[in-house]
Amino acid sequence: MLVTIAGRPVHVNDEGFLTEYEEWDEAIAAALAADIGITLTQEHLAVVRFVRDDYHARSVTPTLRRVTSAGGFDTRRLFVLFPKKPAKKISYIAGVPKPVGCV
Repeated sequence: MLVTIAGRPVHVNDEGFLTEYEEWDEAIAAALAADIGITLTQEHLAVVRFVRDDYHARSVTPTLRRVTSAGGFDTRRLFVLFPKKPAKKISYIAGVPKPVGCV
C-alpha cells in the first residue's frame, strides 16, 4: 500500500514496514522512529546503517545476534536505544523486512 511518510509517497506492508528498499532515506527513518517514540541520534543511525548494509549484501534482515556479533554493537545498549523489541524496531526504522521469527 502507498502512504506518505516525511512528505514522500512510500510503499509499506500491513504492519507499516517499508517494502521498497530504495525508497528509504534518513528523513523517513526519523519519521518512522518518531512514530514509535524514538528520537534518532548518530548512535541509532550507526545501527540502522549497519542493518541496511547487511540486508543489502545478504538479502536477509539481520537478527539481533548478527547485529551484535557482525556489527559489533552491545546487546544491552541496543535494548536501551530500541526498547523492548530492538530487532523489530531497528528493522522498521531501517526500512527492511522484519527479521524472521519476529512477531
